[in-house]
Amino acid sequence: MLQTSIPVKYMKKEKIVKSVNAVKSAFSWAASSVTGLPLIAGMPATVSFELTNHCNLRCPECASGSGMMLRERGFMDPALFEKAIGELKPWLWYVSLYFQGEPYLHPELFSFIRMCENTKVIISTNGHFLDGANSGETVRSGIYKLIVSLDGMDQETYSKYRVKGNLETVMAGIRNVSRERERLSSPMKLEIQFLVNRYNEHQIAMAESFAREVKASLKLKSMQVINSRDAGKWMPSETKYARYEMKDKRFAIKNAMPSRCLRLWLNPVISWDGKVLPCCFDKDAEYVMGDLSSQSFREIWHGSKFREFRHRVLSGRRSIPICRNCSSGMRNVEY
Repeated sequence: MLQTSIPVKYMKKEKIVKSVNAVKSAFSWAASSVTGLPLIAGMPATVSFELTNHCNLRCPECASGSGMMLRERGFMDPALFEKAIGELKPWLWYVSLYFQGEPYLHPELFSFIRMCENTKVIISTNGHFLDGANSGETVRSGIYKLIVSLDGMDQETYSKYRVKGNLETVMAGIRNVSRERERLSSPMKLEIQFLVNRYNEHQIAMAESFAREVKASLKLKSMQVINSRDAGKWMPSETKYARYEMKDKRFAIKNAMPSRCLRLWLNPVISWDGKVLPCCFDKDAEYVMGDLSSQSFREIWHGSKFREFRHRVLSGRRSIPICRNCSSGMRNVEY
């Protein structure tokens, strides 16, 4: 369990430290946005760890599933994770144990969770590994939230995007988790994520009904595509679920692309091999800020490479390739 018998006095002090750090980080982002200077104070309030970039599915608009990922595949070494989380934990409110790939494929998933003591752990999964044993251990682990992708309410619709996926397995897994949560009176949040596209938008009401059945929240989310030329294949009719619009006879993201980005001040990503990435849109680790195998996180976070990248974003975010498909700053779109 993540909850322990740590003295209340210590826990209060820890919360104060985390809160002060988050305010410092947010303030430095705001000051940077106004001045155009890459100011940085404090450490990130949340970090995403990629436990693996392997996946059991072949989703066509996912860098991992589509096979378009150029970087090496692998699994995070628990010793590397222990080093990173040991340095970061005093500052973190949230830890996301996913990026590219399926986290339940990592054989040490639950040992990673145990190392995140006193932080709010979030896991996102495609839902194919929530059998009786895993669902029980997931709920007992004390994580804050489990997000399960469910992008259709019949097999034909579901497999349009979740290629090689099995809807029955996923729905059974969600029910397993729901039952365990109720049996253990667990406060763990259960969220169903539904990527709205032209093939499944007519099933939103069915997804809402299923979410009520399993006592889960439902997140209706717009779809990101790898290449804008494929956007037309997926875009739903409801505009608030469409990230792209037709401009000059081509699809473009509906984002004014302001030259600022909160993610670079609050939420970096650590890949399975210890590379520190600026954000979750760097799917192929093209912008490595540093390597935890030879540097501390603090060195990287406050280092010249990260400072230069933040400055590039502040002076012209649209010029950076990974930023051109980013949802940060987007309005009137669910993402």
